[in-house]
Amino acid sequence: MSIEVGAKLQGKVSGITNFGAFIDLGAGKTGLVHISEVSNGYIKDIHDVLSVGDEVTVKVISVNDDGKIGLSIRKAQEQPAESNEEQRPKRYQKDTRDTRDTRDTRDNRGRATQKKPFSRSQSSNNHKEDFDSLMSSFLKDSDDRLTSLKRNTEGKRGGRGGRRS
Repeated sequence: MSIEVGAKLQGKVSGITNFGAFIDLGAGKTGLVHISEVSNGYIKDIHDVLSVGDEVTVKVISVNDDGKIGLSIRKAQEQPAESNEEQRPKRYQKDTRDTRDTRDTRDNRGRATQKKPFSRSQSSNNHKEDFDSLMSSFLKDSDDRLTSLKRNTEGKRGGRGGRRS
């Protein structure tokens, strides 16, 4: 009897271990069904599902050169009409069209302020002044953020005592 990968065979459970079940395929051939290949669901104890002497239908999933035969009861069963994707509820799709940074941030006194997205307020005629004002605005904002980060992380360093100034 030649055993080929993909073939469905009838067998009898000849032994059960904590990692799977040995299936007697006849003609002196024995294969192993790993516990993960017994059922689609989670199995804590294989003894709850199989017992020695049970007749099972298995699918050959591997045949190694050393004669070991990998079997699956799960793949031998008919697949349900609906796939797992159709049974699961649909995930919420976040609208990612507006990628500007408009999240709430905290000012220096701990009050919530609305972070405004960048907008150009001056005309493009004064490009040099516009750039300088943008750069100074950026540096001020960056310094405020660094100060806030430093203040928030200093208290999380552990040790005794209060904040360092």
